[in-house]
Amino acid sequence: MGKAAFRVSVEGSDKVITCLADETLLKAMARQGISNIPVGCRNGGCGVCKIRVTKGEYETGKMSIKHVTQVERDDGYALACKAFPKSDLTVTVKNEE
Repeated sequence: MGKAAFRVSVEGSDKVITCLADETLLKAMARQGISNIPVGCRNGGCGVCKIRVTKGEYETGKMSIKHVTQVERDDGYALACKAFPKSDLTVTVKNEE
């Protein structure tokens, strides 16, 4: 029996990636050669890969509250390096200013 896999769409892009249930969004994008999300420490501490999940269910590992507050978490924000899909997702990438 194979691992569960989910489709992840990035708003503003025509690319759709496949993400395994035990794989972070950032790892899935790297595995498939997609660079829509900026990469930093890959460990939840820098905030560079901040995204907003606008559709779907996900879980997160430990993230720095400095970069994703509880209010932001409640509004769908997460770090891609710590976000694990539990369904198909649609995400928005944080715009760089």
